[in-house]
Amino acid sequence: MTLYIQPYRFASPFRRMARHAESPSQPRALGVNVREEDDAYVLYALVPGLKAEDLNIQVIENRVHIEGEYKDEETPFLLNELPRGAFRRSLRMPSEINADKVEARIADGVLTLTLPKAESAKPKKIKVTVR
Repeated sequence: MTLYIQPYRFASPFRRMARHAESPSQPRALGVNVREEDDAYVLYALVPGLKAEDLNIQVIENRVHIEGEYKDEETPFLLNELPRGAFRRSLRMPSEINADKVEARIADGVLTLTLPKAESAKPKKIKVTVR
């Protein structure tokens, strides 16, 4: 029996992800969910094992910047799939944010950012008068 092995020209997505995860020079992007409410946007991100002081969150006009880093552990692992290294995410929101009233909290490894809309971005209700 003859077995012919032909190399696949393109790397599989899993191999590309593994190479990207091992590259310490390139910060990975933080995955987020964003929901719009009447007066605010609510952003959720998974940040397991991080504390509030491990994150740097900035809000400038309608942009949200989140940075952080997972510390590498000294002990070797047989299997290492948990996130490690630096991450960064910048999002442009559809309208301006009131940076003074932004709230951030971490509970059970989930970062929740409440980003209130600026007064100029909120819809105005106009009363119609009848003559």
